[in-house]
Amino acid sequence: MRIFRRTYAAVALSALGLFGAAANDPLPDSWLSYGRNPSETRYSPLKQINDSNAKRLGPVWTYVMGAGGGNQEGTPLVWNNTLYGITTWSVVYALDAKTGKELWRWDPEVNQTAVRPKICCGTVNRGIALYNGTIIAPVIDGRLVSLDALTGKPVWEARVAYPQDWYTLTMAPRIAGDKVIIGASGGDKWTRGFFAAFEPKPVIRPGSSTPFPAIPNFRPKTKP
Repeated sequence: MRIFRRTYAAVALSALGLFGAAANDPLPDSWLSYGRNPSETRYSPLKQINDSNAKRLGPVWTYVMGAGGGNQEGTPLVWNNTLYGITTWSVVYALDAKTGKELWRWDPEVNQTAVRPKICCGTVNRGIALYNGTIIAPVIDGRLVSLDALTGKPVWEARVAYPQDWYTLTMAPRIAGDKVIIGASGGDKWTRGFFAAFEPKPVIRPGSSTPFPAIPNFRPKTKP
């Protein structure tokens, strides 16, 4: 199997600390979705780093993500002082956000030789999603996988599309209520793209009847 020898490093930049508190946000230290929130504002309410002290930022740790096949485009997510990310070939990893120590790593073992010719515009992945104790990860070969956020062990797997039909998955999943929304690529070849919705299964810990950890799923608020 031919593997590109290009590597990417995830770098944590902080001389000031990124884990402070901000008012009016229940989880100000977290980045739980692509774009941070359902509106994808890409805005952090944290105040410790600003235009007066940004020049003091410096490297704290690095993490080699491994061989890639295209540009690294995935947006990392942060929850519970853990950084979650995905590589171009859909390898999912979890790091201690303060130290950079790898907590777990899961490889979907994509058949790169078979899938690479079906990819239109580079081997890329835009990111993952968090839902009730699980990481929802799109695999470039058309699979949608749920992993336990604490251990990295697979919870469930669904087939969205097949690469032999000239489809790939590169978008970051979105959570809408109790559904996971994912789109398959299309238009770059002679296929037509589409969206699909899946009902995720939360992680149930032994001795508990409720999902844990309780990661918000952005369910719309309703009046009592």
